[in-house]
This record gives sequence, structure tokens and C-alpha cells, in this order.
Amino acid sequence: MQTRRRSFLKIGAAGAITLAAGGALYRLANPPALPHPLALQGEAQAVLRAVIPAMLGSVLPADGAPRQAALAAATGRVLTTIHGLPLATQKEVQDLFGLLALGPARRLLAGVAGGWEHADPQQVDAFLQSWRTHSLAMLRVAYGALHDLIIGAWYADPSTWSAIGYPGPLKELLA
Repeated sequence: MQTRRRSFLKIGAAGAITLAAGGALYRLANPPALPHPLALQGEAQAVLRAVIPAMLGSVLPADGAPRQAALAAATGRVLTTIHGLPLATQKEVQDLFGLLALGPARRLLAGVAGGWEHADPQQVDAFLQSWRTHSLAMLRVAYGALHDLIIGAWYADPSTWSAIGYPGPLKELLA
């Protein structure tokens, strides 16, 4: 059987229409997933675990299991806070933590030679203070973002209010 040009074009067009219809049916049956929220992992999460104690300071329990529990709770609250931000802001936060997680950037911008897991608390505090007062507005904004995320997430939880003597909202406002 010999195919002619016209038959070949008809078969090709029918195949293309079939593939397009199949793709449309697949899309209807399996809609695309929503954009995934930020997921800090690995070295990026180590940045957060190193910065939280420097930001919260003496508010955290001094040692042992209570300190580890408070740090874990603070990390969870910060991640929950980040997930509540608009996706564009989550991307910027992810970029910030990604930058600090990179070895050369960590060394150059934060002055932390080893990994964040081994960062000295004084080193982390010095890095934060240098960003807080830096001449580059971008670094001051990055410090402000870290500060607001951590402090805001910490004090949003009623269990932390006693550390600063805050009794909670007025009962009249809650009624």
C-alpha cells in the first residue's frame, strides 16, 4: 500500500488532534499542583538554628532539654510564619537563607568560617550586629527580615509572653 502526501497529512493531523485531546483530558483529571511553600532544609535550616539563639538571647532557657525544646519550637514557629507569607516573599526569604547557606557567601557576608552548626554564638551575634548597622541598605533590610521573622514568631505565641511580663490582651478587647 502506497501512501500519498494527502493521506500522510491527514494521518498526521488526526494524530496531533488525538494527542492534544489526550493532554487536555489528562490536565482535567490531574490538575497542576499548587506552588509549594518554602522548605528550609540542610544548611539553610542550620542558619536558622544558629541565628535564633543570637536573636532571642537570654529569653531562651539556659541549658539542656528546655533550651532544645524552646529552639525547636521557635524554629517551627518561624517556618509557620514564613509559610503564611505571600509566595513572592517566601521566595525572597528562601533566597536569603540560600545565600547564607552557601560557603563563600557565609564566609564573606557573615564572617562564619565553618558550617553554621559549628558557628560560635559571638560570631553569629557579631554578624547580625554588622548587618544591623551596615552601610548597604540591602544588608540592613536582610537583618530586619531575620529579626522580624524570629522575634515576631517567638512573641506571637502566648506561652512566651511571661518572659517579658506581658499579661496578654485586655479581657475587654476579647469580648
